Amino acid sequence: MDTLSFKTYSAKPSDIEKKWVLVDAEDQPLGRLSSVVASILRGKNKPTFTPHMDTGDNVIVINAEKVKLTGKKMTDKTYFHHTFYPGGERFTTAEDMLKKDPTSLVMKAVKGMLPKTKLGRQLLTNIRVYAGPVHNQAAQNPEIIEL
Repeated sequence: MDTLSFKTYSAKPSDIEKKWVLVDAEDQPLGRLSSVVASILRGKNKPTFTPHMDTGDNVIVINAEKVKLTGKKMTDKTYFHHTFYPGGERFTTAEDMLKKDPTSLVMKAVKGMLPKTKLGRQLLTNIRVYAGPVHNQAAQNPEIIEL
């Protein structure tokens, strides 16, 4: 190691190439789906990954209404939010959330797997979730990824 010097690669904004990726959530477990989507959004599947940069791709998730939860999670798993009024704690089961707005279930799962920083909030703008098989990003020619 006397004459060799190793350099750590750090991506510049001009080096970043974003593409569109399509993921079908039909019959996929929610956690496994969202961990793959979060990894793609973050850019960890690319050799040019830089921790402080948005090097990931744009992701389209279709068929969010057909995502699966294993075991008794559909009835037992609860999501919490607060109305900011005294005693305003509200709990929603995954089953109710899937009926009311299936896209929010996938969004919450992916959001929880991203950094809780400005970068994480910026990465959430690169995902589009659709309840059914039809999406509006056909013009971007998304690459289909099989899970």
